[in-house]
Amino acid sequence: MSATDTLDWTTTRAAVWRRHRSGLRAIRRLDPIQWDAHTGIDRQKQALARNTERFLAGEPSNNALLWGARGTGKSSLIKALLNRYSSQGLRIIEVDKDDLVNLPEIVDDICELEYRFVIFCDDLSFEVGESGYKALKSVLEGSLELPPENVRVYATSNRRHLMPEFMADNLKSEMRGGELHPAEAIEEQVSLADRFGLQLSFYAFSQNVYLQAVDALFPDVEDREELHREAIRFATSKGVRNGRTAQQFYRQFAGDRG
Repeated sequence: MSATDTLDWTTTRAAVWRRHRSGLRAIRRLDPIQWDAHTGIDRQKQALARNTERFLAGEPSNNALLWGARGTGKSSLIKALLNRYSSQGLRIIEVDKDDLVNLPEIVDDICELEYRFVIFCDDLSFEVGESGYKALKSVLEGSLELPPENVRVYATSNRRHLMPEFMADNLKSEMRGGELHPAEAIEEQVSLADRFGLQLSFYAFSQNVYLQAVDALFPDVEDREELHREAIRFATSKGVRNGRTAQQFYRQFAGDRG
């Protein structure tokens, strides 16, 4: 029995790999986050939507890496893709970094299905000595067998190159004939991220963008000046301005403001 035999993809929009059962489990309570709820990241939204629409249409498309500051909407943007495009045949399978060794098996079981699958790897990064990225590499670019046309990998990470970068690695780089030749460790670090044809960067919010996110969550509040003062005070106490902070501010103060 394959890992996907128990799932009916006509009614299952998303699944997660569970190692203890060596198979996929349908996600029953999907995050309802909507595409238009994301503010301040219009460039990233447009690029990811265009790539996904090309993928769904059977046109050339890329694997995607969303990297950058924490809490800026990377993961929720991929969740919103499902709510936006599931009616067009998009399905998402979430695979934890520690389970990437099972990725070739998962892909084998879905490569001939009619749906279009995004393999979602959240908060992806690798430490020295970890080998799970090798299975990911084979799915991203194939080996003797080409990667399937109905599967793409969308990953989020706080690291641009997904792997740790050390000063000692840079010191091992050499100049030859006036050209810089990176050390082997740097080549290894960069080579994995290079397999993601679409790389989108996310940065900490400016105060104006943060307040735009707050305004979107409180559309009926009339006293914007007081709302903004409270939102800025809340962000200052957290030490960070981002979409996650705006959501946390909403959860704490929405009841007080009706």
